[in-house]
Amino acid sequence: MITIAALWILLLLAGGGLALDRVLTSAITRNFDAQLEYVLRSMVASAEIGPDGEMRFSRALADQRFLEPNSGLYWQVTGKGFEAFPSRSLWDRRLAAGPAHTDSDAHAYDSREFPDEALRILERDIRLPDSPVLWRFQVAESRVGLDEQIAVLRRTLVRSFALLGLGLIVLAGLQTLYGLWPLNRIRQSIGEMRAGRANRVEASTMPNEVQPMVEELNALLEHNEKQAEEARRHAGNLAHALKTPLTVIMNAATAQAPDLADTVIREAATMRRQVDHHLARARAVGRRGHAHSRADVWPSLESVERAVGRLYDHVRFDMDGPRDLAVHVERQDLDEMLGNLIENAAKYGGGSVFVTIARAGDFVEMLVEDDGPGIPEEERQRIFDRGVRLDTGKPGTGLGLAIVRDVAEIYGGSVSLEESEDLGGLLARLRLPAAA
Repeated sequence: MITIAALWILLLLAGGGLALDRVLTSAITRNFDAQLEYVLRSMVASAEIGPDGEMRFSRALADQRFLEPNSGLYWQVTGKGFEAFPSRSLWDRRLAAGPAHTDSDAHAYDSREFPDEALRILERDIRLPDSPVLWRFQVAESRVGLDEQIAVLRRTLVRSFALLGLGLIVLAGLQTLYGLWPLNRIRQSIGEMRAGRANRVEASTMPNEVQPMVEELNALLEHNEKQAEEARRHAGNLAHALKTPLTVIMNAATAQAPDLADTVIREAATMRRQVDHHLARARAVGRRGHAHSRADVWPSLESVERAVGRLYDHVRFDMDGPRDLAVHVERQDLDEMLGNLIENAAKYGGGSVFVTIARAGDFVEMLVEDDGPGIPEEERQRIFDRGVRLDTGKPGTGLGLAIVRDVAEIYGGSVSLEESEDLGGLLARLRLPAAA
């Protein structure tokens, strides 16, 4: 960042310095030419034609340098058919006269016609009254003074811009170091957390520019801690759930019980149910971190209805609601929740299952109704506990509703059981966060 800032500053200062040099150099040169033009006008004003047609001045020019040989300030008047009329300062030298100009404006240019002296010449062609000759008036001055002024100007510009550039680069460096210094503090805080001496990055001491990042970092740490805690809790619950069946199997095997095979099969089924339940929770917890989780409700309903319909071909399924609703849930988890609810409705209902979906604020509600005997109100909360089954005459694990409740809560939703007003049986209300 400092290098890029330095290069950009140097580029801008170089461009600005060149532009300013051109402007100021042109201004000094114009001022120099203006002094020569003043002398040229004085020459034209005092010029007159003599008896023999020659050009002469009615009065001498005031600058004494015109009288001193090689003084650096010269004038000369040239006309066709006449000898050049020079100032005494030219001594034995003469200014070169080029082709005639077709306009009446003065022309300024640089000349190296004197090997030891660079000149700035201003000339103008004028036809004087009572003279058919086109006279060329020339004023020349050594460029030494002009070049010295330009050199002083350029030295001043280079020094000023160099000092300005150095100051700006130092300022950019200090600003960059000061602006990025909080990141070093964040790095140190993360090192403290890794060493176990802290568990969060202190946001109150950070500048406003980095506080949002610190808050997001702390939120990420909190999220990871929650996931780790949930993983530890799931592992403990699973270990506790498997401990009893394993103890039963071990005792039966040690005692060489005659019903060992039946005991192993029964307890293995129990362990499998527990493993399935905790795996479902673990998958949902892992997917919850994906902020872009999204599932369309209607295709999931159709998929579940086809699967359940093949198992219970005597059941009539009806579905109603908007077909463009989506929820912030992974498709596999949505299928599992809807599958458990619809399968329960088909298994324990009287042959009719009605599914309705609707938008309810920031949530999508999915209502699964059946025409079965329903569940008494006092049993509706207990039925969500793991392994609880009210009807033991039909196959099942007693974990379906528990899985639906746990997965829904992980995604920020909920599930509840009510009485169906239309079909008279049970109504399961599943609420999940709506996706745009």
